[in-house]
Amino acid sequence: MKKLLWPAVVVGCVVVLAGAAPLPAEVEQREVLIWSDGVRMVGDLYLPKGLKPDEKLPAVLFCAGTGGTKKGTPQKLAPRFVQAGFVFLAFDYRGWGESDSRLMSLEKQPAPDAKGEVTIRTRALRWQMDFADQAMDIRAAISFLAGEPHVDAQRIGIMGSSYGGGLVTWTAGNDPRVKCVAAQVGGMGGGRGPAAERNAYALATKQARAETEPVPFETGKMGGKMARYENMRVNPAKSIGYSAIEAAEKIRVPMIIIDAENDELIDRHQNGERVAEILKQRNVPVAYHVLKGITHYDIYRAGFEEATRLELDWFTQHLKNSKP
Repeated sequence: MKKLLWPAVVVGCVVVLAGAAPLPAEVEQREVLIWSDGVRMVGDLYLPKGLKPDEKLPAVLFCAGTGGTKKGTPQKLAPRFVQAGFVFLAFDYRGWGESDSRLMSLEKQPAPDAKGEVTIRTRALRWQMDFADQAMDIRAAISFLAGEPHVDAQRIGIMGSSYGGGLVTWTAGNDPRVKCVAAQVGGMGGGRGPAAERNAYALATKQARAETEPVPFETGKMGGKMARYENMRVNPAKSIGYSAIEAAEKIRVPMIIIDAENDELIDRHQNGERVAEILKQRNVPVAYHVLKGITHYDIYRAGFEEATRLELDWFTQHLKNSKP
């Protein structure tokens, strides 16, 4: 099968709250450490208080969009899911939020000492839009949940928003541990043409030959409507071979897709609607909803209650009440 690339338009979600509301008395929050390819990621694990030692619940993992972290939207979602009988995990990708960064050597590495250690000048790789790395981070978070004592490893679901919507779609098609999935206002890679693929391979060649930055730092800034994310860097070369649209051909688990009628960042017909049609044609349980009168970012404001209700109902029906 031909490998396609991540969408030309990278969409995002950043929701800044004045302060998170206090958790309900019956909800417990724990900060957890998740290792992804040798780098520490920080997560927030939410679960009901007073669980019996052998009690196991279904779990939902939240995957953020552009610039998003475990703060904000996940903090609003978590109590609702826990009160409905789920364990809920949100985390920061490597180099985002509170998680540690991958490091890039800025000079030739000396020979390691007996412990395999070196002292060298490095650059912390922060706020990278790196589909390959973020896909690995999500799978590490799934692995963490699978080992959590109060999680039923046969009932793990994932949900993602915007850029995260494409990430969870790819993951659902490539990780059999995922049993249910939700994507809202997701960028799935629809609408890319051959020129974008050629440009990505050309960039990969330049990076390998040090004809440009090996990892974007001065380069890779987003423009247009995405220029608001001044700290983010995009690396199309790291998206080669990752296509949410292609992954949809492999998804076998129930999926709900929620789009915004007036989305100003993506063409929903080429993204969420297209994935829904692929699943429908393959007789995979799928629900496709378009929230009327809202824009991309309204999914976190005016559309939040409706989207959350739809997603929670979906996970309750297809994850919580399903038989492993």
